[in-house]
Amino acid sequence: MRHFFGTDGIRGKANQFPMTVEIAQKLGQAAGLHFRRGEHRHSVLLGKDTRLSGYMIESALVSGFLSVGMDVTLVGPLPTPAIAMLTRSLRADLGVMISASHNPFCDNGIKLFGPDGFKLSDQDEAEIESLMETDLHDRLAPPEQIGRASRLNDAAGRYVESAKASFPRGLRLDGMKIVIDCANGSAYRVAPTALWELGAEVVRVGCAPDGVNINAGCGSTQPKALCEAVVHHGAHLGIALDGDADRVLIADETGHLIDGDQILALIAQSWAREGRLVGGTVVATVMSNLGLERFLESLNVGLERTAVGDRYVVERMRERGANVGGEQSGHMVLTDFATTGDGLIAALQVLAVLVEQGRPASEVCRLFEPWPQMLRNVRYSGECPLEAPSVCERQKEVERLLAGRGRLVLRRSGTEPLVRVMVEAEDSALVEQAVSQMCESLERVTLPA
Repeated sequence: MRHFFGTDGIRGKANQFPMTVEIAQKLGQAAGLHFRRGEHRHSVLLGKDTRLSGYMIESALVSGFLSVGMDVTLVGPLPTPAIAMLTRSLRADLGVMISASHNPFCDNGIKLFGPDGFKLSDQDEAEIESLMETDLHDRLAPPEQIGRASRLNDAAGRYVESAKASFPRGLRLDGMKIVIDCANGSAYRVAPTALWELGAEVVRVGCAPDGVNINAGCGSTQPKALCEAVVHHGAHLGIALDGDADRVLIADETGHLIDGDQILALIAQSWAREGRLVGGTVVATVMSNLGLERFLESLNVGLERTAVGDRYVVERMRERGANVGGEQSGHMVLTDFATTGDGLIAALQVLAVLVEQGRPASEVCRLFEPWPQMLRNVRYSGECPLEAPSVCERQKEVERLLAGRGRLVLRRSGTEPLVRVMVEAEDSALVEQAVSQMCESLERVTLPA
């Protein structure tokens, strides 16, 4: 049983378990000791988003790392993919991102990256947790070996250049008006800069962080402001990132949203035509729409499905040697350019297709008609009801109902006491019927006796 790590690092409400100063400091010590390999001077790269609590968590982590003899390089607010990229580029032994992604400002989290720039394996996390639960007093560095902290002043510029390098040579964004919504988060400087330097006219939304407005009424989880700004300014495209910029949604010139499945389809089609799609396979999660699967089949491209979470997408991509993967929610992993989801780089791939084809986003970015899909959450107390006999029996009944016409996905939330019920089928009435039956069974189990 994990006490600290969840599906994507450690996350929770600031100043409450597990996001406390004490745990952050202990994590710094444990992770530092875990990644001490060899006799060289060890280092960790440390970034964050724009949450007020980031200062507190950053200081606690720094003290933990320094106390076990690791040097710390601070880069301030930068996207999660920038931390992954810089960790590998600078040959750091560990990368750390302080962020709760798309959550509200009161939450925070800690994500860890290995020296290869990839998120840690379950085994690494388990070993770090074991260290955190022991007394590390005897393993602290002697006074002469305590680490040093410094700041990398050109970190933002390095990431901007890396993102721009993913845009095809010879293409420019001259003449394009683009709205960029950075969710008042970690990309508020670098994303508009990259787009402007590539030639675009940039309209900024959600680019004025104050410590408490991250993801508040803006960004990929609340894209209404983006869609309205695209129409108001007559823009060619809108780009919505989340708080740590590892996911993206697009708005076309009419203000209509384009989700992660459509973005995956567009990138897969473009890269397949250019012979860049490795292995003829795209990796997505169980939540991706069947319409995407059918579209990829028409291209002779396979779709591999994983559990929900970009780390599972990346693991399967590495197993299969695939270079395109993502989630309906907007995590896009393009391993030709990044080791984790990168919203800016994914958006640049979409813009490259628009420039090459010279057609509006409303035509280019809608490649398939999604099957009707419904997602409903059922909250429970006590034990998760998914193993209850009545629920298992109802699951079999619903699967028989959908056989050959749709699919059912049941999963337990990794962060809340919720069961997520997702059904999709060609017939929307069938979707509603299946969801209602499944939720009714779950709710009966969760009701107090």
